[in-house]
Amino acid sequence: MRLLNSALVVSGAILIASCATQEMSQPVAKPNVKYGKAIAEADIAPWNIDIRTSDGSGLPAGRGSVAEGKAVYDAKCTVCHGAEAKGGPVVGAMVGGIGSFKTNVRVLTPGSMYPYAPILFDYIRRAMPMDKPQSLTVNEVYAVSAYILQLNGLVPADAVMDQTTLAKVQMPNRDGFIVDDRPDTNAVRCMTNCK
Repeated sequence: MRLLNSALVVSGAILIASCATQEMSQPVAKPNVKYGKAIAEADIAPWNIDIRTSDGSGLPAGRGSVAEGKAVYDAKCTVCHGAEAKGGPVVGAMVGGIGSFKTNVRVLTPGSMYPYAPILFDYIRRAMPMDKPQSLTVNEVYAVSAYILQLNGLVPADAVMDQTTLAKVQMPNRDGFIVDDRPDTNAVRCMTNCK
């Protein structure tokens, strides 16, 4: 019986090997597919929302006032962030903490940690509201940005934010960051003949 099982195993292996050899010897036909087409700048524009936060390059045209921002905030943000951005059931406070990065008790808010105001716009536009990201209009994002900045005491109550004024807001922690000069940050990508 043992001899019969071994013979069946060997026969099966030879059969599989011969089938594989026959398949490999026949040329493989290329699939009849198309590999894409050129894309127009207009097609990319809705996805191209990068903002250089240090100077606001890439901020879109639009505008929003603090008063408009309060209305948008009350309608779409309070449920998570609480009234006047003082903290809600989902997220902590977005106001206060300015100067806390120089203490042992850091309070993380846009006013205390962001070095550039366009970061606030960029984050809101990409990620808020949490249940419907990227659903706010550009004008609503400018308005909410103005409102949050005003709550942090960084712009007056009559401020209007747009692509020029937002980039000019001086954030308190602007100089609170250092250049990362560790050796690995200067690494050069290498794919062949690397050191």
